[in-house]
Amino acid sequence: MISDYFINIDIYSWQVLSIVFFAGFAAGFINTFAGSGTAINYFLFFLLGIPINVASGTVRLGVIMQAIATSLSFYKKKQLDVVKALFISIPVTAGAIIGAEIAVSVNLMIFERLIGVVLLIMLFFLFYDSDRWIKGKLVLSSRKVSFWHLIIYFLIGIYGGFLHIGFGIFMIAALVYISGYDLVKAAAIKIFVVLIYTPFVFVIFMLNNQVEYLIGFVTGLGNLTGGLLAASLATKWGAGFIRWILIFVLIVFSLKLFGLVDF
Repeated sequence: MISDYFINIDIYSWQVLSIVFFAGFAAGFINTFAGSGTAINYFLFFLLGIPINVASGTVRLGVIMQAIATSLSFYKKKQLDVVKALFISIPVTAGAIIGAEIAVSVNLMIFERLIGVVLLIMLFFLFYDSDRWIKGKLVLSSRKVSFWHLIIYFLIGIYGGFLHIGFGIFMIAALVYISGYDLVKAAAIKIFVVLIYTPFVFVIFMLNNQVEYLIGFVTGLGNLTGGLLAASLATKWGAGFIRWILIFVLIVFSLKLFGLVDF
């Protein structure tokens, strides 16, 4: 199967696998704080000649490995609201299935520009209402998840199914603004929700023989290591630190969506 991708480069060599690991580490670190870190893995897989459908299936293994370890870390540090995370994961998963179905019929360029505008608006609020991101709003986080909240998470799930990269950014924004969590607790719930729905997607890729297991496992080791480090820093350095990580990710991702940078 690998011979179909590359002729002159052995992607199972220790040199390539080392690069795959460090790319996974960077992606796991960024994904825990915000999102879009998976773009690093996709870009590397592209350079290695792995087809996009196989890359999409392979990267899920690393996401699952990271999500398990990071969710446990957040839970042990009492940052994860498991009950609400389970409720939120239901509409997100349903939306992701629908989003994947409609992805083939939408002009991706127009959609990316629209998302870029939304990300810039989020960036504005990170500066304008910084205390909300850092401290959260207890009166909201203590309430039950309402029907309208479920609708919003359902729509975010559709985006996740349509264009996975950047999903974490929208999840964190919703968890902060409509559910009242600070950035640390929002990051914890976001990771847990990813853990719930990703295995369903991964099984589909497995059944269609679209997973490179060794590459995915090595990527997963990097994702796991980077995610655990990020989870540790999140609880030690607090939401203010995550806010600056999120600002950086939003700027870079917006520039990418507008075509101003290419990576």
